[in-house]
Amino acid sequence: MSQRRPLIAGNWKMNKTLDESVAFAKELVEAVGSTPDVDVVIAPTTVTLHAVSQVIADSPIQLSAQNVHPQPSGAYTGEVSPAMLKAVGCTYAIVGHSERRQYFEESDAFIREKSDALRAEGVLPIVCIGESLEEREGGQTFSRVEAQLKAALEGLSAEEAKTLTIAYEPIWAIGTGKTATPAQAQEVHHFLRQQIATLVDQDTANSVRLLYGGSVKPSNVVALMQEDDIDGALVGGASLKVDSFRQLVHFQS
Repeated sequence: MSQRRPLIAGNWKMNKTLDESVAFAKELVEAVGSTPDVDVVIAPTTVTLHAVSQVIADSPIQLSAQNVHPQPSGAYTGEVSPAMLKAVGCTYAIVGHSERRQYFEESDAFIREKSDALRAEGVLPIVCIGESLEEREGGQTFSRVEAQLKAALEGLSAEEAKTLTIAYEPIWAIGTGKTATPAQAQEVHHFLRQQIATLVDQDTANSVRLLYGGSVKPSNVVALMQEDDIDGALVGGASLKVDSFRQLVHFQS
């Protein structure tokens, strides 16, 4: 594991009602404790963000949104702006998740707009990139993630680039129970860090946190986190249960 401070982020996706979210957040605050050895982030649904933010306000847990619209306001029914997310207490927001790319046909360019809009508002983007099973089997993993990373970083200053967190999530490992081996994940993470050095500079490459996402659970988190270029995890299913998320947060214990 690197010297970068680990980050464990739980993406709740479209799960948990308001009451369920509040109750769950209260349990998480107790389970995480006051001094975790990692940065802890949770991403509830949009309609529960404000209520959850109040529960975690005095804890080390930070709040993330699952999505955002790049415009500051306007006729975008059903969308939320970066300023709205900041106002309810979001430190982070996820953009480019494979489910957004797949189900809502979000392009690299649109995802970059979202990331830029978040940075302008002082919300930290977690930019997701990854390849499909067909792309991996076709030997296109590196070209695919390189294109996505370039779209996210091209033209940014070092200072701007350092506000990003990059989450590598092989689409074939999300919600399938399949996980890239630590060696497979490390190979891509190392490639991404080299590309950041090329696109920005080496200091930025050494600073940006790279998360792995794809069926991360207590049974594999330690092995993944032992790799040099894996700085944390973007967790789906295992973040929906207090005990499993607690184990992920305290993986160093």
